[in-house]
This record gives sequence, structure tokens and C-alpha cells, in this order.
Amino acid sequence: MRFLALGDSYTIGEGVADEDRWPNQLTRALRARGFELDDPQLVARTAWTTDELFDAIAEADPRGPYDLVTLMVGVNDQYRSRPVDSFTKEYVTLVRRAIAFAARSPMRVLAISIPDWGATPFAASRDRAMISGEIAAYNDAGLKLATSLGVRWIDLTEMTREMQSNPALVESDGLHPSGEMYRRWSEYLLAPAAEILGFGDVSA
Repeated sequence: MRFLALGDSYTIGEGVADEDRWPNQLTRALRARGFELDDPQLVARTAWTTDELFDAIAEADPRGPYDLVTLMVGVNDQYRSRPVDSFTKEYVTLVRRAIAFAARSPMRVLAISIPDWGATPFAASRDRAMISGEIAAYNDAGLKLATSLGVRWIDLTEMTREMQSNPALVESDGLHPSGEMYRRWSEYLLAPAAEILGFGDVSA
């Protein structure tokens, strides 16, 4: 089976070893459950916004069908103070691309919420409440768009706020999640991913 992960620094795992990226950890967990899954294909890079991810997908030209597709993007749109309306116009095109990669099956796509970087040490001198509020607005818009297209929404945002009180969940740069935080994400994603793959190989 095949797994495509689309995103930004959170998907590529900025600052952590390749094996600690959450798509890689999730793949190992799925294999331990008996799923015959290829190594995940990642189209992701630190600092990518929604439009940059869209352009990168066109350049990478991943070839479906994929049995599982994840989409996690938007934090850099918020960081660059782009309005929510601008984000939603780009995000809906990405959700549709994700569905197309998943053999046009929305049920094989997981749209994942934007983590709250306002809970990191990097944001200590900033307005944490404002950051959280803006991310909530982005996530509300993403949730509505994803579910309207039949895609399952996975909310990891509240979990990421534990970074404020637990330094072990933050990488040494003070901004990005650690391998332990990604392990928790992979555990949270395991059940819905296993349910999707349990429907069988789309190429069979």
C-alpha cells in the first residue's frame, strides 16, 4: 500500500531524524499492525505556505493512486499574517488534490489541524493568545472545507499546547516539535489510518 504526506515543516520533521518524522513513525506502527505499507512519500518543506505546497506538488508530480493521503498545512500562512479567506481559497484546492491522489476517494484522506506554535518557547515574547486565536480561525475554516468535501478532520491542536509545559515535546530550536511529540501524533493518527487502509489496496 502507498502513503502520501503533504505539508510543511511539521510533516518533514524540521530538526528531527528522518525516522522520527511522524509519517515515518506512523508507517512503522501500521506495519506492526500487519499492513504492508511502502515507505511514505513526502511532499513537504519547512516554511511552505499553502500556495507554495500547491506549486511543489505540481513540480514533484506524485503519481497516484495512494491508499492513504494526509494534508497538514497552513501555519506559515498564519505566520505571514495572511487573511483566513486567502488561506481557504488555497486550502480547498489542496484538499481536492489530496482526494484526487487518493483514487478520488475522500474517505482515504486525513486533513490534520494546524499546531499551536504559540505554545512554544519561541513564542514566549509574543502574544500567545492572539496566535492561538488566529490558528483557531484557520482551523475552523479548514474543518468546514475538509468535511464539506467528505474528508476526515483530525484535530491535533490541543495536544500541541502541551509544548508550553513540557520541554521534551519541543525540538532544540524552541519552535518545532520533537520526536516525542511526533510519536504522540502518530499514536493519535494510528486508528483512523488503520481504518482507511483496512478497506484494502486501491491498486488491487
